Amino acid sequence: MNTSINQIYDVLIVGAGPVGLATAVGLRKRGIDNILIIDQTRAFRPAGHGVDILPNGLKALKYIDDNAYISIKTTGRTFNSPGQSVEWVYRNFQGQRVRSFSLSFDVWSNEYGEGRVSTSWYELQTILRQLIPEDQVKPNHRCINVVDEPENLCIRIDCVSNLDVEANPYAYWSEGQNNHDLQSQNLDDTSQGSVIKSFRAKLVVAADGINSTVRMLLYADSSKQAFAKPEYSGFTAIFCKEIPDIPKELRSQIDDKFLVGLPIVTIANYDLSDSDLNESPRILLVNRREIGYLLHLFVPLDSTQGKSGRDLLDLAIPELEKAAYPQTLIELVRLSPPENILRLPYYIHRAAISDQIFPAWSAGRVVLVGDAAHGMPPFMGQGANQGLEDAMVITTLITNIAKKNNWDDHAIASAFEKYERLRRPWIEYIQQATLTQFPNSSDQARQEYNQKVFTRDFDQIIAELD
Repeated sequence: MNTSINQIYDVLIVGAGPVGLATAVGLRKRGIDNILIIDQTRAFRPAGHGVDILPNGLKALKYIDDNAYISIKTTGRTFNSPGQSVEWVYRNFQGQRVRSFSLSFDVWSNEYGEGRVSTSWYELQTILRQLIPEDQVKPNHRCINVVDEPENLCIRIDCVSNLDVEANPYAYWSEGQNNHDLQSQNLDDTSQGSVIKSFRAKLVVAADGINSTVRMLLYADSSKQAFAKPEYSGFTAIFCKEIPDIPKELRSQIDDKFLVGLPIVTIANYDLSDSDLNESPRILLVNRREIGYLLHLFVPLDSTQGKSGRDLLDLAIPELEKAAYPQTLIELVRLSPPENILRLPYYIHRAAISDQIFPAWSAGRVVLVGDAAHGMPPFMGQGANQGLEDAMVITTLITNIAKKNNWDDHAIASAFEKYERLRRPWIEYIQQATLTQFPNSSDQARQEYNQKVFTRDFDQIIAELD
């Protein structure tokens, strides 16, 4: 069954993650409310990982919308315990402190002009979604085609929607609703109960993540086809949310040597050279009611594909043994309940393949933002924050177009070219820092990186867009 919406929106946003929603919030704040957000998710539910909104992300969010900024600061975890300095500590295998940094909002605010907030991906998504009218957010719409319609001065997005699925994005919050009532998050096929819907817009913002469907459609049958899919970074994360029933003696050894009452500790073999350290396993211990961990392994992608639970543990433990990890940590991983184990391979979509090859972030009236344009592993905590910076920039550029009521091809192409010219060199720098982790090579390198990333003049960035 096919349906077509005759309305032409000013902006259609593909992807209802934090970056897509932040873009929508920013546009509405500036009076551009003829917009629509679509997403392939069947229902919004708690999913995703923890997110640190760092000073540059909070500054971008403040430009996007004060209400969003205040809500994130109010609900996020700021680690401002009276009289207590909370740290994230990095330790070697002997339990010695290699380096650390404060998690205190006030310490970061005093140093960089803005603090840091820890939240979850879902909480961030929820806060932003609450600032948008329900009828402007449509889940259960998986993009399958992007068509230029020059005769209408617009882009058409074709989507598949399953008619058997509740399409209310706020259904999760309905009374009596729980996680077990929700269907699988993604649409994997078109069934007899499916409908193809078409939406038109003067321009499209693709915020549909590292595996962006829009990017793959734009690059298909072109010179950039090789860059349609993201590249595996070499790292896979194995996550265990909690390990109950840890033997008292083992728990005491880990507490005394590594955690020492801290909420989060990273442990690695810091005696290695920088290049060897980058490919060595790293384990991040999270100290809540129970201990959990996030383990980064440098392994081939096919070694983890199709594996879960016990199979992932059987992969991880030999890697830790080969890297000569302390027996206490190996034993901790061995105790992980298989049902608590999750796997996430890390991908990257490079801002620059070489000095001459730059995968485009736009084509005609379509522009890529966030992970769709430049996804990267989370090692420096900049994926979401750079996405919020993208949202700030693209919101400003679209607002300038709307103020002049000039939605022609030239005006849009000029705005998108300015977006790439401003953002691409910066993203190249951030991706280099993420992949090589050069800021962690010394205290001086870390301080220089932090100053460069967190204390930029955002007023000047906005001024460059006019």
